[in-house]
This record gives sequence, C-alpha cells and structure tokens, in this order.
Amino acid sequence: MLVVMKPQATPAQIAAVEEKIRSLGLSPHAIPGAQRVAIGITGNKGALDPAMFEGLPGVADAIRVSQPWKLVSREVKEEDTVIDVGGVPLGGPAIRVMAGPCSVESREQILETARAVKESGATFLRGGAYKPRTSPYEFQGLGEEGLKLLALAREQTGLKVVTEVMDVEDLPLVSEYADVLQIGARNMQNFSLLRRVGKSEKPILLKRGPSATIREFLMAAEYLLSQGNYRVALCERGIRTFETMTRNTLDLNAVPVLKALTHLPVVVDPSHGIGLRRHVPAMARAAVAAGADGLIVEVHPVPEKALSDGQQSLTPGEFAELMTQVRVIAGAIGRPV
Repeated sequence: MLVVMKPQATPAQIAAVEEKIRSLGLSPHAIPGAQRVAIGITGNKGALDPAMFEGLPGVADAIRVSQPWKLVSREVKEEDTVIDVGGVPLGGPAIRVMAGPCSVESREQILETARAVKESGATFLRGGAYKPRTSPYEFQGLGEEGLKLLALAREQTGLKVVTEVMDVEDLPLVSEYADVLQIGARNMQNFSLLRRVGKSEKPILLKRGPSATIREFLMAAEYLLSQGNYRVALCERGIRTFETMTRNTLDLNAVPVLKALTHLPVVVDPSHGIGLRRHVPAMARAAVAAGADGLIVEVHPVPEKALSDGQQSLTPGEFAELMTQVRVIAGAIGRPV
C-alpha cells in the first residue's frame, strides 16, 4: 500500500503515519517527491484497508499497489529517481557514461584509461578490483591495490568510481574507495549480499543476471530498497539465449519496459551485452535511442593485451568516436550527455 500525504503535510503528521504503520508490525518507507511525500508500506501478507490511514491528519489518499515490487514501482513514485553521486546526477535528463577497463591491471593502465575517457566526456570510471571469473585460473583482480589505484585515478581526473563488490566480507573495504557499488550479474540473486548492500549509504548499480527475467530483476532491486537504500540504478547487460554468435543477447526491449515499470535509472552495458568490440558502438547507440539513462562501456589502452575481456573493450580512440555518435543521438531525442 502507498499512503500519499498532502503537499502541506507537516513532519509531525508524516511521523505519526509512520508510527501507525509500525504499530501494525509493518515497515514504512518515506519517499519524498517533487510535490508531496508518499509512504510505502511493506511487510503485509495480505491486503490492507485504506480506511486505516485515510482519516489520519495530513493524509491525502491510501492506494493499493498492485505490483509485487512495491518500492521500485512507478505506482509508488511517479517521477524519475535521480541519484546524486557526489554532485553528479545519475538519472534525469542527462545521459551519463561510465567507462574504463574490465580489470584494474596497473597504475599506468588505469591512469591512462581514466584520462582518456575523461577527455572524451565520461563522468564515471569503471574498473574491477575483484573479478568473479568463470575459471578459477583466470586473473582475479588486484584486490585492495586495485581499489587504491581507482582512488588515485579519481583524484587525478575527478571521475566517480564504479566498482564491483563480490561478497559481504569485502563490502566495508570496497565502500571506502567506491562512489558507486556495483552488484555484478552473477550476484543479482545473492540475497544476503543484497540485504547488506541495501543497508549501506552508497549508490548501487545492480546488473541483471544472465538468465533473469525482468520481474526477477525488479524483485532483486526491491531487496535493496526494502533495506532502506533508495539510491539504486538498474543495468541491462545482456541475457543468455540460444544465440552463440555473440557473448549475450542485449535485451534492449528491457529499457522501455523498465522505464515504464520503475522510477529507477536504467543503464545499459553494450560491452557485455554483445561481447564483440566492433559491434559495441552500434549497441551503445541503440541503447541511447531506446531511452537508457546511462552507458557503461569497457575501454582499454591495448585491448589485445587486456587480462580480461579484451575482445569487447574499445580503444580510447574508438571510445572517443562513440561519444561523438552518442551526443548526436542524444541530441535528436532532446537529452544532453
């Protein structure tokens, strides 16, 4: 259920409604909007009677929410969520671009890449310090040293850092260095991790699992919001289908569907989505045209020598050309980059 407060409702009236919800053994989630505050209710096993709230001072309406994903639903919050990442908005009119290598490999590699993507217009630096790999014998990342190098790159370029947290044990350390915590595709339904990350105050980028439906994706996001963290962005990065000519099948259908169902920002990862360097720009352009709020693109100074995902990483020159193309498409649909 959603309790909609009147625009002139006082903090005391909002607090009284929250206390009423808690007295029923349920959890209130105050969601500020442009015009009024709405309070989502979770924890109920069945339908609630709107009359329990409609007579309370400051309440404008009590509405049943039909979707199982309550807090991420547009029924709960009509306007788009805009996440403030240290002064950089993620969501809203501007399309944000995250770029960098799959893995942090060395000081020289990450600094060169960070400077290049910054010059081309990226506002976020992506890079893995901890890498979940299919084979245990492949490069697993530099760990804390990689996090320190990402922080150094941020200091020198001003880019915000997006990096993956793989497990609960690493969360405190990664949180010290990251501006945005990425939940990787393999961890989309790691519910203990989702609960812990949902209690953090860091913005979160949640990637869709390779076999996850849109419904499952939204329910994973609901885990995060239900723990109190509403600063969540969704990332479509391709799903596993019968097709074998590409790494994954980039589900661009998901972009407009998600934008209709949820108020959370939607980011697209064309690098993992198709897995072929020559086709990444085309899928990035298509993602912008489909309505994505951001892109996350893998870039490496020498992709042929990358320790992970070189086959899908753009060179700095290719990324610069892509940014030129993205600005044209964004401009055609009335969005800045």
